[in-house]
Amino acid sequence: MAEQLTRTNPLHAAPLHELPSSVQATSDPFVAMVNLRVDPTGPGARAAASLLGVDLPTTPNTWVRAGGKTVIWLGPDEWLVTSTDTVPWVLEDVLRAAVTSHNGAATDVSAQRVTLHLTGEHVRDVLATGCSLDLHPTVFTAGSAAQTNLGQAGIILLALDETDQSYDVLVRSSFAGYLATWLLDAALEFKEES
Repeated sequence: MAEQLTRTNPLHAAPLHELPSSVQATSDPFVAMVNLRVDPTGPGARAAASLLGVDLPTTPNTWVRAGGKTVIWLGPDEWLVTSTDTVPWVLEDVLRAAVTSHNGAATDVSAQRVTLHLTGEHVRDVLATGCSLDLHPTVFTAGSAAQTNLGQAGIILLALDETDQSYDVLVRSSFAGYLATWLLDAALEFKEES
């Protein structure tokens, strides 16, 4: 019998517990992620939406969630679908079956990114030190998504609510350690307050 490789999170040893209480970060365990390409107005998009239980967002820089699945707009005909309740190969297979006959594609990219949940009263302040976006909650509202840089790492940033205190950061696995170190450094000024 073939030995099965165990997936590990590149942030398992990151000292995120050293962040101040006003800037907390937790890393998701392994999450299924599929890159989906399909015509947003065609039958493939409708079939994918039916499988996911939510319409694919067509407004640029937005995301939607249904149950354990999140769909993030990446481009006019491209989305990142994440799932905490489906294994990667099943998510890829069902989406591929829904869109292939409609000139679409679904590709498992689960090992590509890690998700960090950032919460706390100074999270926006910390993000603003390394991100050029206007993150004010009247501009970067709940349901907003952006592909941007944080420090020197390319990320996908999701605003989770209207409080400006809760974000998800999806970062390439190879940059996860760098980003953890960057967060620790950027949050240092708030350590004295906690």
